[in-house]
Amino acid sequence: MTSVTTTCRDINELLPSARLAVQLLFQECYKAGIRNIFITETYRSQGRQKYLYAQGRNLPGQIVTWTLNSNHKSRLAWDVAVGPPQSLYDVVTLSRVGAIARKLGITWGGDWVGSIDRPHFEVKPNWAIPKDYKLEGQVIVPTSSATKVQLIVECKTQKPIEKDDDKMQFTNETTKAAVRDHIKQTVEKKLIDKSWLDKFDQGTMTNGDYEGIKLIVAQRIN
Repeated sequence: MTSVTTTCRDINELLPSARLAVQLLFQECYKAGIRNIFITETYRSQGRQKYLYAQGRNLPGQIVTWTLNSNHKSRLAWDVAVGPPQSLYDVVTLSRVGAIARKLGITWGGDWVGSIDRPHFEVKPNWAIPKDYKLEGQVIVPTSSATKVQLIVECKTQKPIEKDDDKMQFTNETTKAAVRDHIKQTVEKKLIDKSWLDKFDQGTMTNGDYEGIKLIVAQRIN
């Protein structure tokens, strides 16, 4: 059993909607140049929530939470801190993150009235990626100041789709030579241009191309 003094920083312990929200938030922060933020806590058991609530009240230390009913225990909330060169809870950086969160429909504790909690972010169970946003690659979400936020986008080179089954194929060289000679003669008669002969020699001519040549020749002769 995990101790109440142990902090969970694993985003996989969050509900799918919250985990997706974390990834999108860190992606958009990365794109905005905010790359020195990291997760300090995700899921929190009720026992740990009670332990933290007791700090500054029944236990030594400063008050770190104002509630016994946090969305951390509902697996819908996470806390963020700032790495060097800024201070751990740099107001300017967290405010920039909060502004991005608003655009994504993510609740930021810095917007709360009374009990302001700038490191805190949370979503509702039915949260979904807003229109015009998407995950653009693999988002590396740091859990310590030793790592920077990263966005890894796989580069895929698309190749043109070729219909090999439509390319001209010959059962023997005699037939192939006869077809080439026919195309060559039509070029010499200036009924078609030389690019058609080049296409034949390159092996890219299709059956449809050849039928088109015959149609062009018939029209021009008539």
